[in-house]
Amino acid sequence: MPEQISIIEIVANSGPLVLSVLAVLALASLASWVMIFQRWFFLRRVVNEMDEFEEHFWSGIDLRQLYSELDGQDDLIGIEKVFVAGFKEYSRLSEGSGADTEAIMQGAQRAMRVALTREEESLETHLAFLATVASTSPYVGLFGTVWGIMNSFRSLINMSQATLASVAPGISEALIATAMGLFAAIPALIGYNRFSARVDVLMKRYHAFSDELTGILHRAVHARG
Repeated sequence: MPEQISIIEIVANSGPLVLSVLAVLALASLASWVMIFQRWFFLRRVVNEMDEFEEHFWSGIDLRQLYSELDGQDDLIGIEKVFVAGFKEYSRLSEGSGADTEAIMQGAQRAMRVALTREEESLETHLAFLATVASTSPYVGLFGTVWGIMNSFRSLINMSQATLASVAPGISEALIATAMGLFAAIPALIGYNRFSARVDVLMKRYHAFSDELTGILHRAVHARG
C-alpha cells in the first residue's frame, strides 16, 4: 500500500505564493478568534452591568444619589455612561439661573445622544474586521487554489505522459488554500452575525432607557418649576 502524504508535508512543499496565502489566512483566523473571545466577554459584561444598573435604577433610589455614586468612576460602561452624561447636563443646566424647561431638556437629550453614539462605537469594535475576514478570506483562499492548480498544469508541459500522481500534490496544495480560506471565514462570519444582533438588542435597550430617563427628568423639571 503506497504511503500517504500528510497535510503538513504538502504545506511544507508548497510554493512561496501559496505559503504566503496560507500564512495570511492563518494570521487572519488567529486575529478573528482573539477578537471573537474579546467581544464575547465584553458584551457579556455589558449585559450584566446593564441588568444590575437597571435593577438599582428602578429600586426607587434618588437619582442625585445614584449620580453621585457613579460620577468620577473610571470603569463605567454602557448604560451607566448614558445616565451620567444625561443627568450631569441636566444638573448643570437646572442649577443655572434663567434656564427654561426646553433648554434643560434639549441639553440633557443632546448629552445622552452623544453618549449613545460613543457606546455604539464601543460595542461595534472589531466587528468591521470580522466582516472583512468573513467576506474576503474565501477569495484569498481561492486565489491560492487557482495559482496552485495553474502551476500543476504548467508542470505537465515538460512531461511526455501525465499521471494523476504527478499533479495530485499540486492540486492538494491548492485545495488546502481553499479549505484555509473557509476555516478563517466561517467563524468570523458567525461571530459577526452573532455580535451584530447582540449590539442591536443592546442599543434598543439603551434608547429605551434614554427615553425613560428623559421622561423622568422632564417631570422633575416641571415639578421644580
